[in-house]
Formats: sequence, structure tokens, C-alpha cells
Amino acid sequence: MSVVLPIAARRRGACPSLDAPMQTGDGLLIRLRVRGGRLTPDQIARIAALAAEHGNGLVEITARGNLQVRGLTPASAAPFARAIEAGTGIERGLVVETPPLAGDDPTEIEDPRPLAASIRAAATLLSARLGPKVTVVVDGNGKLNLSALKADIRLTAIGSGQWACSVGGRSDVILRNDALMVTLRNLRRIADLGMAARATDLPGSDATPHRTKSVSSIGTFALRDASATGIALPFGSSDHAALTALAAAASRHGIAEFRLAPHHALLAIGAPPAFAAEADALGFVTAPDDPRTRISACIGSDGCASGHIPARAVAARLAPHLAPETTLHVSGCAKGCAHPRPADVTLVGRADGYGLVIEGMAGDTPQALLRTDQLESAVALRQG
Repeated sequence: MSVVLPIAARRRGACPSLDAPMQTGDGLLIRLRVRGGRLTPDQIARIAALAAEHGNGLVEITARGNLQVRGLTPASAAPFARAIEAGTGIERGLVVETPPLAGDDPTEIEDPRPLAASIRAAATLLSARLGPKVTVVVDGNGKLNLSALKADIRLTAIGSGQWACSVGGRSDVILRNDALMVTLRNLRRIADLGMAARATDLPGSDATPHRTKSVSSIGTFALRDASATGIALPFGSSDHAALTALAAAASRHGIAEFRLAPHHALLAIGAPPAFAAEADALGFVTAPDDPRTRISACIGSDGCASGHIPARAVAARLAPHLAPETTLHVSGCAKGCAHPRPADVTLVGRADGYGLVIEGMAGDTPQALLRTDQLESAVALRQG
């Protein structure tokens, strides 16, 4: 007898998971919270193979460093879930995030993992009363930190046994020994407001959006006993063939571990310089100044019924022409799923061409309607 998994509601704020896939324009989407964010090359190859067998072969890494597999069906989602869990540890419950190099980063003030583990364990029962997007970030404040990611509760090591604690945008300094108690108290306050509540709904919170310059996960990072080489999936997505080839290259170079990282990245632990060159040849982003790091693009008409344009193909074509320091969002339609925030330049697919939005979002009224042959000049001009 086949098992049909429940399908998450298709709304902003819903979280597709292994237990509740989300219906999208190209089928069901499943998001995987990999335990510890760590994968072997064999696990990556296995996930790629399962994505091709049960989905459309596309694997994504989200801006927060989670895996997504696309194009599943009601019939294939359950077998995919069983196969994934047979070979990969999956986290459930409250989202508690630590930097990808936690414990190995020589610049961090304190290893955040023990505190994060305590919070995760203590909140096991409480997590059932919290919405799926409620997030706790525990950051040791090293080089590759999580300061740019939104969080309901943020704990950041600042030294001398002290941590900065931010809840809904309001910050205090607390002692390490009080961090677990303070976090649980605030999680209960959020839970008491209902499943839709976030920390910004708490009385006295600051709803001003969190804005901190992001730290690139691409490049070489010194560790306590080795180094890590960060590469990224172009526009956050790769097909199964490229991921399989990447895993094979990693095995040839003696790489035993990858770590998922923010901004659509993978960190190869102990990778030699030749590995980055192979990753580059396979189409992965290997330089922090690659213009593709400043472009967001959905799958578009190549896999979504709502898309009017092949957004990622358009983005790849425009990347060499993008003005320095300019951000670009190429959206298949006005929903803007890939980047629900303003960008310097947004191109929106329409039935009659491309809507151009300057310093806005995909759903905003376009300032102009462009033809295909006008796109390069539109992104080459420095906006703002």
C-alpha cells in the first residue's frame, strides 16, 4: 500500500519538509534539514540520484543552508522520504542553527554547539506549539558567522562568559549560564501567542528588519586543524549530474566531508586547491566576486506553471553584464518566490515581455516593459 504524505499549505511562511511536502509549480518540494549540516560525498551522490529517480533531478541549497529537492509527485514523495532517512540524518522540531564551521573556526569566541544542543533538547516538547519558521541562532561569532540571517532569538558570544541575546530585535547581554533559561522563557512567550506568532509579535519587540552585511561562504577558510573550501550552487540550484560529478571529484581528492552553508554554499573540508578548479569547470561558483552571487532567480518556466520566462537561463546570460555591486532578481512571475525582498534591479517575466522594477520587488509596478534584446543594457547600468 502506498503512503501519501500530507502536503503543506502553499502560503508565504509555510515550510516544506520531509513529512509535509509543498505543492509548487513544478511538483512537490521537500526541504531537508540535514543533521549538523554535514554530508559525505557518497551522501551527496545518493541524494542526487534519489532526486533524479523520484523528482525532476534538481537539488537546491537555500539561503539558510538547507537542501531542497524539487519535482516530486504524491506517489514518489513517500519512497523518497524513506530512502533519504535510510542514509541521511534529518533534524526535526525547533530550528536551532549554528555556523557551519562551529567548533573548528579558530576565530570564534566560543563553540556554540553545546548551547545549541541544550536548547534543542530542552525545547523538544515546546516545539509542537511553535510555528515552523521560528528560529534560534546560536553563534560563536567567528569569521563565517550567521549575523545576516534573520532569527526570532539570536545568541551571540561576545566574550568573558557573556552572550548578546536578541529577541524580536531587542538586545540584552546575558551570562552563558543563563542562556538556556532565557531562551526557553522567550520561546514559551512566543508559543503562548499561537502557531502563527514570531518574536516580533511579542510586546515591546522591534519589528525593524534585521540588516547586517552578509559574510560570503565562498573561498578558503582556515580551520583549527585543516582548511575549508567554499563553493556555491549557481542561483542556489544544481542538477543531479553536476552534483554527482562534484561528489566524485571530492572522493578523488580525499575529501570526506561537506558542510552545508548559508548563501547556497557547500564547504569542502580539507580540499586541495585542485578541487576548486574542478568545481569551477562543473559550473559551480568558486569566487566570492562572481556576479552570480548577486543574482537571485527562480526556476521560471523551465519547471513552474506560473513562470513566463526561463529565469535561471536568463540570469546566467545576464551575469557577465551585471554592473558592479548591483543586485539582480530575475523572477518568472510577479510572485517573486526566489527573493521576496527588494533588489537593485528586478526583471519580472510577463506574457508580453519583461517588467523592469528598480529598487523594488517582483510584485511592484514595473517602471518599464522590456524586450529580450534590452535586458543586457538594463542590468549593465549602475542603479541607485
